[in-house]
Amino acid sequence: MAGPLTPVITFPRNDISCRFRRQAVRIRGTQPERIKSAFGDSLKNKIMEQTDFSVLEHRISYEFKKKGLLEEALRHSSYVNEQGDRDLRDNERLEFLGDAVLNLAIGHILMQRYPDLKEGELSRMRANLVNESTLASIARALDLGPFLRLGKGELQTSGHTKKSILGDAVEALIAAVYLDGGFDAALHLVERHFSDLLDTSSIDFKSRLQELLQGTLNVTPVYSVLQESGPDHDKTFRVCLNIRDLQVEGSGKSKKKAEQDAAREALEILKKE
Repeated sequence: MAGPLTPVITFPRNDISCRFRRQAVRIRGTQPERIKSAFGDSLKNKIMEQTDFSVLEHRISYEFKKKGLLEEALRHSSYVNEQGDRDLRDNERLEFLGDAVLNLAIGHILMQRYPDLKEGELSRMRANLVNESTLASIARALDLGPFLRLGKGELQTSGHTKKSILGDAVEALIAAVYLDGGFDAALHLVERHFSDLLDTSSIDFKSRLQELLQGTLNVTPVYSVLQESGPDHDKTFRVCLNIRDLQVEGSGKSKKKAEQDAAREALEILKKE
C-alpha cells in the first residue's frame, strides 16, 4: 500500500524567497563597498565633525566676537600642513601666548587666595597647576577632542586623546579668549576651570597651624567629624576643629581635605587676632 501523499507547494518566480535572493545578490555586489566606504569615512571623521562651536562656547561660558580666533585655537599643525593654504594658521602661536596668559592668571589667583605664602610656595603651586597633565584633564572635562582639527596621521593615532595636543589646545583657547575679550575674560575662564584644582592639600595647613599653636598657645588642635554625606563613591565630610574657645568647621571630599580646610580657616582667623 502506498504511503501518504506529500503535498508539493510551488511559488511564482516573483515570490518572497526570490526577492530575498535577488536582494542578497545585490548586497553581495558593489553596494557593500559603497556602504563600507561611507561608514568607514564617517567613523574615521567622526571626531572632526563637531563644528557647532556654540556648544564649546557654552561649556567655557564665553561667546567669541571673532569666531576665527576660536577656530585657529582648535587647528593643529598637522591639519594645516595638509590643506596647502598659506593663509591658514595653526594654533602654535596662540599656544605660545596662552602659556604666558595662563601663568599670569594662575599667579594672580594664587596671590589673592594665599596672601601670606612666600614666593617659593607660590611658584611650586603654580608649577603643579600649569603642566601638561593638568591641562589635558581640563581639555577632557570640556570634551575638547571632537572640536580639534587634526591631520590624517594624527586622526589615525587618536591624536584627539594625546595629552600634548590637548594641553596645547587649552593654552591656545585661553589665548583666543584673551585676544577676543581681554585679560578679565581669560582670568574668568581660568578661575572657572582651575578652581577645583587649587586643592588645599597642596599646602599643609594642619602642620602650619600646629607649629603656630605650639609656638604661641602651647595647645594641640582637636579635629572631629561632624557629618558624612553623599554616596560611598562621592562622600563629603564636615569636620569641626577645636582650639580652646575657638571652633572652626571645614569640608572636603575626604576627612583629610576637610581637616585641611578647617585648619586653613583657623589660620586666617588667628592671624587677624
